[in-house]
Amino acid sequence: MNVSAHSDAAVPWYRQRWPWLLMAGPAIVVVAGFVTLGLAIRSADGLVADDYYKQGKAINMTLNRDARARELGLRARISMMQDGLVSLTFDSAVPPVSQLRLTLHHPTRSGFDREVTLARTPDGSYRAAMPAIDAARWTITLDDQSGAWRLTGDWATDSGTIELGKAP
Repeated sequence: MNVSAHSDAAVPWYRQRWPWLLMAGPAIVVVAGFVTLGLAIRSADGLVADDYYKQGKAINMTLNRDARARELGLRARISMMQDGLVSLTFDSAVPPVSQLRLTLHHPTRSGFDREVTLARTPDGSYRAAMPAIDAARWTITLDDQSGAWRLTGDWATDSGTIELGKAP
């Protein structure tokens, strides 16, 4: 008889390392499951649009607004200034309106979306204070208050100028 086998038989199971090593894997999985459950309960789903079905039905109206902007030949340049202001100038003739709506859509979280109302200045440009935003690649939407036309584009926060309405 082997002496080491005889001495291991006298030691209770909970004093040996093999049962603990075998139980460690499932125990880690159980703890990770509870951590994942906690994260799932505390955080939102991250759905970009809560009413995606209504937005899908309204896509034709949105496409008509884009087509109207192309018919008018609208092209705009948005500049982000150092002092937290956003300035917009049109490269083409624009129907004179006193205010425009600039919406910044976050790529994944609708709660981070920002909307800015741009006011017309005496020189014909539009300006407004820009809220603080995260570094990301934003989708920009510019439209008039009546919703007759719309310009869209993408903006990476590392670039200071955005051009909307460029020819494809």
